[in-house]
Amino acid sequence: MRKLIVLLFFLLILIGGGLYLTSGVKTTGKGGEFTVREGSTSATVFRDLKEQGFISNDDIAYYYGRFLHTPSFKAGDYEIPEGLNLPDLIDYLSNSEHIVVDTVTITFKEGQWLKHYARALSENTGLNEADILAYWDDPAVVRSYIDRYEFLSEDILNADVRHPLEGYLFPDTYTFYRDTTIEEATEKMLDQTDLVYQELKRDIANAPFDIHEIFTLASIVQYEAASVEDMRTIAGVFLNRLSINMPLQSSVTVCYAIDLADDQDWTACEFSSDDPSPYNTYRISGLPPGPILNPGKAAIQAVLEPEENDYLFFIADVCGDGQVYYAKDFAEHQANVEKYLTCY
Repeated sequence: MRKLIVLLFFLLILIGGGLYLTSGVKTTGKGGEFTVREGSTSATVFRDLKEQGFISNDDIAYYYGRFLHTPSFKAGDYEIPEGLNLPDLIDYLSNSEHIVVDTVTITFKEGQWLKHYARALSENTGLNEADILAYWDDPAVVRSYIDRYEFLSEDILNADVRHPLEGYLFPDTYTFYRDTTIEEATEKMLDQTDLVYQELKRDIANAPFDIHEIFTLASIVQYEAASVEDMRTIAGVFLNRLSINMPLQSSVTVCYAIDLADDQDWTACEFSSDDPSPYNTYRISGLPPGPILNPGKAAIQAVLEPEENDYLFFIADVCGDGQVYYAKDFAEHQANVEKYLTCY
């Protein structure tokens, strides 16, 4: 009984001391920015908290933390919420998930060109657009990626290819550090392409085209299709043409051939079919030397699982609702042109 009384006595002292420490140090309830400096001790952190007005007494806070609520402060920048009591404040600064990281989220859209990706990356980080494109076009850099990623082949180093990585930086929403390097950003995007490639790897292996041809045709399908529903049908049309050695005659490849500017009238693509670029499928047979943009997963799947049809022609009603009309022969196609393309 005597031992029990002594134990209860010390327990009451301990609880009383804890209550005293808790009441003796008052958080001000202030919220705001706070930095736990690299190499800081608990005493240093509590002193900084007092000096910046987050707590009223750093000495009592230190002893409270040492004996009753051991902190494990993580170095970094924090945005402290308003109204935290001392235990919650200690916990908050001991959780690295609360560290504010200077990041940016960028959405790279399906169907955009590599130069657009470089611009978006530059506008949202500290990177320079020209430096990004130079890195992506550097043969030594590209070869290092060919060695690391199974979906990249020697075909992307063809002298006629404008940008080796065009078509292979997967369109998606990414989060980058604002001080990211070009290498880090590139690897993140190529890693995402690899995830899609691994998912479709079996179908790609069984396709009648190699990986570079699949991505190239997918990029044209992506550019031509008004909707996901049209992709498989359009892929079927192009495959029908390829099977009889008929030129693809895709005006969107002309857009890429002439490097259509963002503010340039898109009809320039329609009236530049004599451009000598190797990307111009009015002048070449078969596929262009590489992708003309960065296709999404749906376009790649459309090439792998095209619709079987008898069409050789199609037009999009760019003068109206954008609906795509298909034709089996030139006469039927010309009738569609005269009926729907009345605006130019």
